[in-house]
Amino acid sequence: MIKILVSSCLLGSNTKYDGTSNYNESLINDLKGYEIIPVCPESLGGLPIPRTPSEINNDIVINKLGNDVTSYFKNGANKVLDIAIENDIHYAIFKKNSPSCGSNGIYDGTFSKKIINKDGITSSLLKENNIKIYNEDNYKELLELIK
Repeated sequence: MIKILVSSCLLGSNTKYDGTSNYNESLINDLKGYEIIPVCPESLGGLPIPRTPSEINNDIVINKLGNDVTSYFKNGANKVLDIAIENDIHYAIFKKNSPSCGSNGIYDGTFSKKIINKDGITSSLLKENNIKIYNEDNYKELLELIK
Protein backbone atom coordinates (compact mmCIF):
# COMPACT_ATOMS: atom_id res chain seq x y z
CA MET A 1 0.00 0.00 0.00
CA ILE A 2 1.29 3.46 -0.91
CA LYS A 3 2.05 5.68 2.07
CA ILE A 4 1.51 9.45 1.89
CA LEU A 5 2.56 12.13 4.36
CA VAL A 6 -0.31 14.56 4.94
CA SER A 7 -0.44 17.80 6.91
CA SER A 8 -2.38 16.85 10.03
CA CYS A 9 -4.35 20.12 9.89
CA LEU A 10 -5.84 19.03 6.54
CA LEU A 11 -7.05 15.85 8.22
CA GLY A 12 -8.90 17.79 10.92
CA SER A 13 -6.30 17.92 13.70
CA ASN A 14 -6.29 21.25 15.49
CA THR A 15 -2.61 21.88 14.75
CA LYS A 16 -2.97 25.12 12.76
CA TYR A 17 -1.21 28.13 14.31
CA ASP A 18 -4.49 29.43 15.76
CA GLY A 19 -5.46 26.10 17.31
CA THR A 20 -7.98 25.18 14.60
CA SER A 21 -7.68 22.91 11.57
CA ASN A 22 -7.85 23.18 7.80
CA TYR A 23 -10.18 20.16 7.62
CA ASN A 24 -10.61 19.03 4.02
CA GLU A 25 -13.39 16.47 3.69
CA SER A 26 -12.83 15.90 -0.04
CA LEU A 27 -9.14 15.18 0.52
CA ILE A 28 -9.92 12.75 3.33
CA ASN A 29 -12.49 10.92 1.21
CA ASP A 30 -10.14 10.77 -1.77
CA LEU A 31 -7.34 9.28 0.35
CA LYS A 32 -9.33 6.22 1.41
CA GLY A 33 -7.33 3.17 0.40
CA TYR A 34 -3.93 4.80 1.01
CA GLU A 35 -1.86 4.66 4.17
CA ILE A 36 -1.84 8.19 5.55
CA ILE A 37 0.84 9.41 7.92
CA PRO A 38 -0.21 12.72 9.48
CA VAL A 39 2.49 15.24 10.37
CA CYS A 40 2.69 18.79 11.65
CA PRO A 41 6.28 19.99 11.28
CA GLU A 42 5.72 23.00 13.51
CA SER A 43 4.38 20.88 16.37
CA LEU A 44 7.09 18.26 15.83
CA GLY A 45 9.63 21.07 15.98
CA GLY A 46 8.48 22.09 19.44
CA LEU A 47 6.16 25.03 18.77
CA PRO A 48 2.97 25.20 20.85
CA ILE A 49 -0.63 25.14 19.66
CA PRO A 50 -1.83 27.82 19.36
CA ARG A 51 1.27 29.76 18.34
CA THR A 52 2.08 33.17 16.93
CA PRO A 53 1.85 33.17 13.11
CA SER A 54 5.20 32.97 11.33
CA GLU A 55 6.50 33.72 7.85
CA ILE A 56 9.83 33.33 6.06
CA ASN A 57 11.78 36.50 5.41
CA ASN A 58 15.25 36.21 3.83
CA ASP A 59 15.42 32.50 4.75
CA ILE A 60 14.73 33.25 8.42
CA VAL A 61 11.40 32.28 9.97
CA ILE A 62 10.11 35.20 11.99
CA ASN A 63 6.90 35.19 13.98
CA LYS A 64 4.55 38.15 14.03
CA LEU A 65 6.13 39.33 17.30
CA GLY A 66 9.52 39.56 15.57
CA ASN A 67 11.07 36.46 17.16
CA ASP A 68 13.34 34.19 15.12
CA VAL A 69 11.75 30.73 15.23
CA THR A 70 13.82 29.21 12.42
CA SER A 71 15.31 26.51 14.65
CA TYR A 72 11.85 25.13 15.49
CA PHE A 73 10.94 24.97 11.81
CA LYS A 74 14.21 23.26 10.88
CA ASN A 75 13.90 20.81 13.76
CA GLY A 76 10.37 19.90 12.66
CA ALA A 77 11.45 19.55 9.03
CA ASN A 78 14.21 17.14 10.03
CA LYS A 79 11.77 15.07 12.09
CA VAL A 80 9.36 14.88 9.15
CA LEU A 81 12.20 13.81 6.87
CA ASP A 82 13.12 11.07 9.38
CA ILE A 83 9.49 9.87 9.36
CA ALA A 84 9.47 9.87 5.55
CA ILE A 85 12.70 7.88 5.34
CA GLU A 86 11.60 5.38 8.02
CA ASN A 87 8.36 4.79 6.12
CA ASP A 88 9.79 4.80 2.59
CA ILE A 89 7.55 7.70 1.60
CA HIS A 90 7.80 9.36 -1.81
CA TYR A 91 4.79 11.72 -1.69
CA ALA A 92 3.33 14.35 0.61
CA ILE A 93 0.17 16.42 0.58
CA PHE A 94 0.83 19.56 2.56
CA LYS A 95 -0.97 22.79 3.42
CA LYS A 96 -0.35 25.40 0.78
CA ASN A 97 1.27 28.75 1.67
CA SER A 98 2.55 27.49 5.03
CA PRO A 99 6.07 28.51 6.13
CA SER A 100 6.65 24.80 6.81
CA CYS A 101 4.56 22.97 4.26
CA GLY A 102 4.02 25.45 1.42
CA SER A 103 5.33 24.35 -1.95
CA ASN A 104 5.84 26.74 -4.87
CA GLY A 105 4.10 29.44 -2.86
CA ILE A 106 4.42 30.83 0.65
CA TYR A 107 3.64 34.13 2.33
CA ASP A 108 6.36 36.71 1.66
CA GLY A 109 7.38 37.49 5.25
CA THR A 110 5.53 40.80 5.56
CA PHE A 111 2.32 39.39 7.07
CA SER A 112 0.41 41.08 4.24
CA LYS A 113 -0.97 37.84 2.70
CA LYS A 114 1.23 38.31 -0.38
CA ILE A 115 2.37 35.00 -1.90
CA ILE A 116 5.83 34.47 -3.41
CA ASN A 117 7.12 31.52 -5.41
CA LYS A 118 9.15 29.78 -2.72
CA ASP A 119 8.97 26.60 -0.64
CA GLY A 120 8.41 26.26 3.07
CA ILE A 121 11.16 24.81 5.27
CA THR A 122 9.82 21.23 5.37
CA SER A 123 8.76 21.12 1.72
CA SER A 124 12.18 22.35 0.65
CA LEU A 125 13.97 19.68 2.67
CA LEU A 126 11.70 16.91 1.42
CA LYS A 127 12.11 18.02 -2.20
CA GLU A 128 15.91 17.92 -1.72
CA ASN A 129 15.37 14.29 -0.74
CA ASN A 130 13.27 13.43 -3.82
CA ILE A 131 9.87 13.50 -2.13
CA LYS A 132 7.19 15.04 -4.33
CA ILE A 133 4.99 17.65 -2.64
CA TYR A 134 1.36 18.36 -3.46
CA ASN A 135 -1.22 20.53 -1.71
CA GLU A 136 -4.96 20.64 -1.15
CA ASP A 137 -5.46 22.24 -4.57
CA ASN A 138 -3.42 19.85 -6.75
CA TYR A 139 -3.37 16.53 -4.85
CA LYS A 140 -5.63 14.89 -7.44
CA GLU A 141 -2.64 14.99 -9.81
CA LEU A 142 -0.85 12.71 -7.34
CA LEU A 143 -3.81 10.35 -7.11
CA GLU A 144 -3.90 10.06 -10.90
CA LEU A 145 -0.17 9.35 -10.93
CA ILE A 146 -0.30 6.55 -8.34
CA LYS A 147 -3.52 4.80 -9.44
